[in-house]
Amino acid sequence: MTKKSFMIIIFFLCIGLVLMGCPKKTVMKDEPSVKKEESAAAKAEAERIAKEREAKVREETTKKELEKSLVAKKEPGIEGVVFESSLLKDVYFDFDKYDIRPADAAILKENAALLKKYTSIKIQIEGHCDERGTSEYNLALGERRANSTKNYLMSLGVSPERISAISYGEEKPIDPGHNEEAWGKNRRAHAIIPSK
Repeated sequence: MTKKSFMIIIFFLCIGLVLMGCPKKTVMKDEPSVKKEESAAAKAEAERIAKEREAKVREETTKKELEKSLVAKKEPGIEGVVFESSLLKDVYFDFDKYDIRPADAAILKENAALLKKYTSIKIQIEGHCDERGTSEYNLALGERRANSTKNYLMSLGVSPERISAISYGEEKPIDPGHNEEAWGKNRRAHAIIPSK
């Protein structure tokens, strides 16, 4: 083999090696948008879990608060033992009226908010009157007061299945007096919690 042919062979081998080249390492880079999406999803999930925990703690705290406020009523209701809660406020009515006054509407909003927190609680609205008027008239007026209160709570989003209404007329005065101050206290709608 001549020097010239040897050079040609070497030349072609070099060209072949150059054409074949060395395989390059492929480096996979995550696209920044993918990393951001994964990071945002993980952050959202962590926030959701934290909010759930916080809501659970709040619910337990408010449940304990409600349980502490419950007191068995001295006179049981139609459905047996009933409970009163200082967190459920009474509303009052003008003489011979059953419409909800603005100040009492604010109280019913607070009561509705409480009932929305405790979705398992059912209440019974008792309608009461003062001693003036006949027993029959006051039973009917007490029923209108109880139903007016119930309807207002329903308009605030409380389910009708959770509220019952009853009238006691003048039978159960909170104040036994025979004057305007006592009568004003007795014209009321009072919420109780029947035992399950």
